[in-house]
Amino acid sequence: MSPTAEAVKPHYNIDELVPHSGTMSLLDDTVSSDESSLTAQVCIRSDSLFATDRGVPAWVGIEYMAQAIAAFAGVEAKQAGEDIRIGFLVGSRKYTCNTPVFPIGTTLTIQVTRELQADNGLGVFVCRITSEADSANMIVAEANLNVFQPDDAAEFLKNETS
Repeated sequence: MSPTAEAVKPHYNIDELVPHSGTMSLLDDTVSSDESSLTAQVCIRSDSLFATDRGVPAWVGIEYMAQAIAAFAGVEAKQAGEDIRIGFLVGSRKYTCNTPVFPIGTTLTIQVTRELQADNGLGVFVCRITSEADSANMIVAEANLNVFQPDDAAEFLKNETS
């Protein structure tokens, strides 16, 4: 490969990246990723989990963000030849959204960018959700999410419950 040619990164299906399954897997696909960020998409449908006749409540955006972070960790694991591990949403800071509901038929783009990753598994991500609507009607949701991914989730959970 020439020095100016970029290596083609593999595309993974969302089901390969997150430990969620069935209706709990909320994202549709990944769009792109690099060493510090991932972009994913979800189309809001009438059969989407949490959907009402108006759409999906905007508070579900935190879970969309968290699953995009899980997909980011999944890409890292795949590229390192490791198994997908579960992680935990520890908390969020300043979740804001300019709408109370994500309307049915809207495609949301979720971007997560790693701001901090500690050796003990704690991480901080800057997250943003936007829609593909015109700029006057664009949906924007933002938050910083704190996450934790232990080396051994089963051992961690065993210690937390004993």
